[in-house]
Amino acid sequence: MTWILLLLLSGACLQAGNSAGSKRVNSFGINQPARLSGVQGSSIEIPFSFSFPWGLAEDSQMRILWRWKHFHGEFIYNSTSLFIHEHFKNRLILNWTQTQTSGVLRILNLKKKDQTMYFCRVHLNTKEGTKIWQSIDGTQLAITPAIRTTMQSPSMVTSAVTTAGLDNTEGQRNPSLVNLRATVGVVVATAVLITPVYVLMIFLWWKQRPAD
Repeated sequence: MTWILLLLLSGACLQAGNSAGSKRVNSFGINQPARLSGVQGSSIEIPFSFSFPWGLAEDSQMRILWRWKHFHGEFIYNSTSLFIHEHFKNRLILNWTQTQTSGVLRILNLKKKDQTMYFCRVHLNTKEGTKIWQSIDGTQLAITPAIRTTMQSPSMVTSAVTTAGLDNTEGQRNPSLVNLRATVGVVVATAVLITPVYVLMIFLWWKQRPAD
């Protein structure tokens, strides 16, 4: 009976030791949001943080790199050489300083082609040598089109104002046009009245003239 108890105790101790060892091995990693969404033409920030169990070397030479598209995709940023991929020229900013274990990668002027996966990678020197690890899942970035507001062109606005002006003045007579029409009416009426008189006078004069 005693030897059975000893076997059970030894098995429990072995399991506890494996668990602790597993925890030490897996105590490093990188945290990133699984998904983010941005609007085309705007900017977005991808936050990240990382942890590790090793003590840093005197010269840790800590650096942050980023890949895109897939786990083994092209590098788009290197904090040491300040390398920026041509596609992201003047559009990437890393808010992070040496020895910090968190930061933000900011992408400016988002483009449709920016819609893909992004993976953070960490390099550093520890007392146990150089260590390198990278996010496995990465961050899926989705890009939505910008909402455009419809505005009338200046020519359309001018046309609308002109039409409105004509509509507002419809039925109103221009004083100068009214005066002109009145004058023409008087002249025509006078001509109609005077013409028969002149015709009659000419006829009477012709009748009364002496015969040759």
